Amino acid sequence: MNAFASIASERGLRALIFDVDGTLADTERDGHRVAFNRAFADAGRDWHWDVARYGELLAVAGGRERILHFIDSDAADIPLAQRDALARELHARKTAHYVQLVDMGEVRLRPGAARLIDDAHAAGLRLAIATTTSRANVDALLAHSLPAAADWFEVIATADDAPNKKPDPQVYRYVLNRLGLHAEECLAVEDSALGLRAARAAGIPTIATVNDYTRDQDFSGALVVLDDLGAISLTQLRAWHASITQSIF
Repeated sequence: MNAFASIASERGLRALIFDVDGTLADTERDGHRVAFNRAFADAGRDWHWDVARYGELLAVAGGRERILHFIDSDAADIPLAQRDALARELHARKTAHYVQLVDMGEVRLRPGAARLIDDAHAAGLRLAIATTTSRANVDALLAHSLPAAADWFEVIATADDAPNKKPDPQVYRYVLNRLGLHAEECLAVEDSALGLRAARAAGIPTIATVNDYTRDQDFSGALVVLDDLGAISLTQLRAWHASITQSIF
C-alpha cells in the first residue's frame, strides 16, 4: 500500500460530495433543455435545442457559458458587445422556467439517489453538494425531491460560490475548505467526464454514474463507473474508497 492509500485507509470515508445535474437527478434533457428553449421563445428567439444538439452543448459547462458558446457558433450576427448581457438575460429566464418545471414534478431523482443519501446520513457520513449550476436550481430540486434531506447537506456549493466551471476544481476545493476535510477523506459522485476531472484535480476519489448524455465519455481515473446508484450500498462505497491504489493516484 502506498503512502497516500495508507493515509486514506487510516482516515476512512467521512463525507460524500454529490454533483447535481445528471447525478442526483435527470435534469438535463427534460429539465434544463426545455427551460432553455422556453427562455429563447420568451425573448422572441427562434433558437431550439433538440435532444442531440443539447448533448453536444453539454461539453460547455455552465448555462450562461453554454448560451454564449451557442451565440458565438450559431448567432454570429449578434454584436459582440451585446452577447454577454443577452446571455445573462436568457439564463435568468431559463432559471425561472427550470424552477417551475421542478415544482411541477417534471424533474426526477435518479435511481438510488434518495436511498443512498438516507443511508449516508443515518450512518453519520457528512454530506455536501458541489455543482456549477445556480443555487436557485439546487434549492428547487431539494425542496421538491428531497425535502427531508435538504438540511442534511452541510455544504451546498454552486456557481455563486465557485464561478470557475468544471473541469476546474474550484468548487471541490471550496467544499473541502468548508468541510475542513482532506480530499482523501471524501468520495465524490459525478456523472460526466468534466465533473470527474474537477473532483480528481482536487484529489478526491470519485465514482461515476453515467446517463444517456455521458455514457460514452472518458471516465479514466474513476474508482468505478455505474449505470446508476440503485444497487450501491455504503459498504460497497467504503470498499471502493479503501481500494485506492497508486494506479489511481
